[in-house]
Amino acid sequence: MTTLAHAGPIVDTHDKRRRIFAIVGASSGNLVEWYDFYTYAFTAIYFASSFFPSGNQTTQLLNTAGVFAAGFLMRPIGGYLFGWIADKHGRRTSMLISILMMCGGSLLIACLPTYASIGVAAPVLLLLARLLQGLSVGGEYGTSATYMSEVAIGGQRGFYASFQYVTLIGGQLLAVLVVVIVLQFLSEGEIKAWGWRIPFFIGAATAVVAFYLRRSLEETSSTETRQRKEAGSLAEIFRNHTRAFCIVLGFTAGGSLIFYTFTTYMQKYLVNTAGMDAKTASRLMTVVLFVYMIMQPLFGAISDKIGRKTSMMLFGGLATLATIPILSTLSTIKDPLTAFLLITAALAIVSFYTSISGLVKAELFPAEVRALSVGLSYAIANAIFGGSAEYVALWFKSIGHESSFFWYVTVMVAISFIAALIMPDSRKGGYLQGHGTE
Repeated sequence: MTTLAHAGPIVDTHDKRRRIFAIVGASSGNLVEWYDFYTYAFTAIYFASSFFPSGNQTTQLLNTAGVFAAGFLMRPIGGYLFGWIADKHGRRTSMLISILMMCGGSLLIACLPTYASIGVAAPVLLLLARLLQGLSVGGEYGTSATYMSEVAIGGQRGFYASFQYVTLIGGQLLAVLVVVIVLQFLSEGEIKAWGWRIPFFIGAATAVVAFYLRRSLEETSSTETRQRKEAGSLAEIFRNHTRAFCIVLGFTAGGSLIFYTFTTYMQKYLVNTAGMDAKTASRLMTVVLFVYMIMQPLFGAISDKIGRKTSMMLFGGLATLATIPILSTLSTIKDPLTAFLLITAALAIVSFYTSISGLVKAELFPAEVRALSVGLSYAIANAIFGGSAEYVALWFKSIGHESSFFWYVTVMVAISFIAALIMPDSRKGGYLQGHGTE
């Protein structure tokens, strides 16, 4: 098989087309993965009563366990499993298995009988499907980040790798759009009866398309690196790359926390704290997310000019200075335009991190443990700090110390700044130089 593993800095027109197609193929699968993952969150309100009838304690407990397991437990497991597959058997193989697993999870949810039909087996099967999706999306990040960083053109790697977050945010927006369209054509009764299944069928179908796109992708890892005894080895990471692993944990903790604070939690914050109308807040955040999505390539290109280390330092430093003022001001803002400008400003700062999130991690590790290192470190920090952001914010609010959450976020992004200070500068040497780093 022809690979793109050892491309130099000079790329001819044909090779450039191949690499752009590879970015499109990889990122399309990433979009589908995140669409399917978010679809559950946006449709759960309509199918919850079909699987978790009120008054049944067993199914209520299963519901809680399913959310926990899929959102937290399965991501690190997926990061480890698919990272090992990617380093040992190839990035392409890992991405194909991941997209098939997500397809299976979505199709299973779309076809599931309800509690009224099969009793407690219905929520159990829903839980299993959600675990499958959590495992898949947990493994998607590290492998797709690694692949896109390796296939990107030298000198433009930040720009091309930024499309990982373009499609991550795009998956969330696509899920919202599909649900809104379904709501336009079906009554609430029809949606609760069967209409909620439509977005899952769409997700399964698009996953099949993404699978065929990914099947034609060229491998970026070499046979030599896959056959090394260190390939996919957890022991190798902690024996020779502990410092890099801890650096990634440091800036991912702050990066994930502030990302979820200004995206998924912000709608609730605008309603519960600022007193904004719920529909207005929903529309506002949809527009904000779209703007945030299209900012990613710009900030990725900026990193190509100023370097990853500088971008990460700007993220950590500016976020440390701006988080408390922005969140404090937003708590009293009811004007949508002012809120839009403040949140967009915050996400512009976050974009210094998200646009190169996967790339900057990939540049810290050698090929034989790259996908495992990136996927596992991201999944651990994301599960602990990103996944808990909303819960921690609401807990501080419930005890009357909401401003303490602002300080919590500030401390974590300050840690990201410290991690950026001590991380090596990829322009002065890095593990991706064989792929044509600038």
